[in-house]
Amino acid sequence: MDHIDRRIIDILQANARAPLKEIAEQVFLSSPAVSARIARLEQAELLRGYQAQVDAPALGYGVKAFINLELDPQRKPEFYPYIESCPNVVECNCVTGDYSMLIEVLFASTQELDHFINRLQQFGRTRTQIVFSTCVEHRGVPVSRPEEE
Repeated sequence: MDHIDRRIIDILQANARAPLKEIAEQVFLSSPAVSARIARLEQAELLRGYQAQVDAPALGYGVKAFINLELDPQRKPEFYPYIESCPNVVECNCVTGDYSMLIEVLFASTQELDHFINRLQQFGRTRTQIVFSTCVEHRGVPVSRPEEE
């Protein structure tokens, strides 16, 4: 991967729907050359997919929370399928510290969140933090090096 590939990734992270012609102009290559590079990045799984960024509160999901779960490692085979089946779970990470799982969720109300936490507690002790505001939303992975900008 060279500086042009990194620049293409930066562009796609900012706007996954950027036209090939626009990307080509920004990296000083032809559209077919950019298309080939993108295909190569996808094949290498450096580009793993494209997503729309959605305004969760506008869709009725006004409660964002992070739930820490203390999970006995023996229960992971039972827990993973359960958590994957929960549509309100945005992300679930196995982490270090006092708790072993960090779960990001979106719900319409605190009542729905409370109901989810009650079900989640079958797997272990929880600690929940409700988000008041977000100053940095999910952003792309930094791939360009300062000397390349």
